Amino acid sequence: MSHTLKVVAVSGSLQRPSRTLVLVDQLLAALGRSLSIDARVISLGEIGPQFAGALYRNQLPPAVEDSIAAIESADLLLVASPVYRASYTGLFKHLFDFVHHEALVDKPVLLAATGGSDRHALVIDHQLRPLFSFFQARTLPIGVYAVEKDFEGYEIASGALRERIALAVERAVPLLRNGASAAVSFRQSAPEALAA
Repeated sequence: MSHTLKVVAVSGSLQRPSRTLVLVDQLLAALGRSLSIDARVISLGEIGPQFAGALYRNQLPPAVEDSIAAIESADLLLVASPVYRASYTGLFKHLFDFVHHEALVDKPVLLAATGGSDRHALVIDHQLRPLFSFFQARTLPIGVYAVEKDFEGYEIASGALRERIALAVERAVPLLRNGASAAVSFRQSAPEALAA
């Protein structure tokens, strides 16, 4: 039984055009070649000014609340941020401060980041992975890190980066297929289990 995965991608970049958004788009395209997906991209460059000053979720405007609801209901999260001062952007973290702490339990998350040089490559394991571990999400085995030299303007020019994208998706697909099958089976069996 085929199942369309609801994929929500969050880009922590505050600028447009953005290498981070290019990386997100390429990861979504690679996923779409292997799986049936329904993708939505949330760009902090667009919604950031609407929630930067909010302290509580009930202060958020409808567009931001809708974005958070999409994150919480996704089958797969794809998160990416440029590296600032050795970490993800502040607004990226602020957005996830509004996500309910139990909403991402067991949700698969594909991690990605962009930076000026290779010296920030560990941001995926030292910053992003611990954040989603707090949520008890399932971060996928291989993240994708890209540097400025991987791009020409705002297009990927590096064969090595394309290979990293392909490998991350190749390793993710079996986990996502198994997870989708398990979710469909659970939904189908849940009424019978409740009736028993």
